[in-house]
Amino acid sequence: MSERRGLLIILSSPSGAGKSTLARKLRDWDASLQFSISATTRKPRVGETDAKDYYFVSEDDFRKYVNEGEMLEHARVFNNYYGSPKGPVQKAIDNGRDVLFDVDWQGAQQISNSSLKQHVLSIFILPPSIRELRRRLETRGQDDQDTIALRMEKSWDEISHWDGYDYVLVNDDLVDTEARLKAIITAERLRLSQQPKLVDHVRALQAEFEETK
Repeated sequence: MSERRGLLIILSSPSGAGKSTLARKLRDWDASLQFSISATTRKPRVGETDAKDYYFVSEDDFRKYVNEGEMLEHARVFNNYYGSPKGPVQKAIDNGRDVLFDVDWQGAQQISNSSLKQHVLSIFILPPSIRELRRRLETRGQDDQDTIALRMEKSWDEISHWDGYDYVLVNDDLVDTEARLKAIITAERLRLSQQPKLVDHVRALQAEFEETK
């Protein structure tokens, strides 16, 4: 048994709030932290590898996994199903490895209500202002104005679910937010429920105490 159980870390935010950057920084900080690999019913694209980019499954198998409770969360997007298989996450947690999920509030809610909910650490990243959120979307140069408008329209729907998370951080300064995020994870790794060997240690202390009486 590992010294501790892994955490199932959920990061959510509206597009442009800094979630992807923070996730990369967490990975640089602790290389043992692994990103969750999603399952999908869509066909592999050129260069994609099964079990590395996605788990590519048939629609019948995907439905079967959902019905058997083997998907922590799932959704239908543009006629294809996407979801997070439970098995690899359970294995990682049992081996003391943290798994990072980049999901929206609906996925976060499903995972938080799953059979692995006792290991969930959910964190929502807020922008300092709506004006700053738009500025970040515009300056990163990835989207045209129509796409930015759609992302801004969706942003409030995401933000409105902020209070469903364990922690909420306002990303007004990336360095400071990164430090607070690391502090949260460090503390949560010491949560009593994440340290299965403590029970044996306390029993050993009790036996030693009885011997000294």
